[in-house]
Amino acid sequence: MLTPNDIFTIASKKEFEKTTLKVFRHQFDNNAVYRNFCKLLGKDKQNVKAIKDIPFLPIQFFKTHEVLSSTDDVQITFTSSGTTGMTTSRHLVTDLTYYENSFRLAFSQFYGNIEDYAVLALLPSYLEREGSSLIYMVEDLIERSNNPDSGFYLHNYDELIKKLTELESAGQNILLIGVTYALLDLTETQPFNLKNTIIMETGGMKGKRREMIREELHEILSNGFGVGKIHSEYGMTELLSQAYSLGDGIFECPPWMDILVRDTEDALSYVDTGKTGGINVIDLANINSCSFIATQDLGKKYPNQSFEVLGRFDNSDIRGCNLMVL
Repeated sequence: MLTPNDIFTIASKKEFEKTTLKVFRHQFDNNAVYRNFCKLLGKDKQNVKAIKDIPFLPIQFFKTHEVLSSTDDVQITFTSSGTTGMTTSRHLVTDLTYYENSFRLAFSQFYGNIEDYAVLALLPSYLEREGSSLIYMVEDLIERSNNPDSGFYLHNYDELIKKLTELESAGQNILLIGVTYALLDLTETQPFNLKNTIIMETGGMKGKRREMIREELHEILSNGFGVGKIHSEYGMTELLSQAYSLGDGIFECPPWMDILVRDTEDALSYVDTGKTGGINVIDLANINSCSFIATQDLGKKYPNQSFEVLGRFDNSDIRGCNLMVL
């Protein structure tokens, strides 16, 4: 049986591939939803010999099925945000230590010791509902920063501006993590010239503003906050791991996570490096649900294994997924 140690100590591409195939076999045996999906595609433990043979479960299954590879009790259910009447995704988590290991180790890999930061969180639309995996992660980062100035802000922008100004004057390293529309709102209150602050946007206009391409959005945020780069976090309810961008919208994965880019016309084949397609995610922290997720995001992967997220499929573009939603 695989343990957290098997996943979070992966140190090479070969180890990743070996562990990924073990996880596939484990989930084929223990996850009825995933096993049935694999069988409908003619895939099983005998004919999956390499990562590119592995079927990726369409992310919509988290809206319609209980996706579990464990018989343990569910400790927490993470849910996606959605408008009234919309079916939301449900990620049933039987062992929170996988999530905690994943986000703590990934943060440390990309940003160093959490205790070096005051963590200011501007996540109103997430705070105002139950079941957000992002809120769970940020609460833990705030607590582990051991900084009395760390905390959440809802719509109290004046208080946040005062705190930012104080901490900047004191030379404190700050991580300001925010939902995109709220960060834009904040830049419109006054001009900033931040020297010690990382601005990390988590994506999402939540219907509050028009959608923008990343270049336009990051230019507005960079100018508004007076910073050279805007950082981003790529995560979702259905994943227990995150990829991070330290600027320019180029993301990198921690060692237990990877992406493949599928053909938008044929969901079972892949496009070449540098070509646009649908993002498939391998997230080995999802050991107890499903580690192989076909998302509705469009992106491209680069030779150094970094990747870019370019947008989402609209319904007319999702031909390659439709044949998979069985």
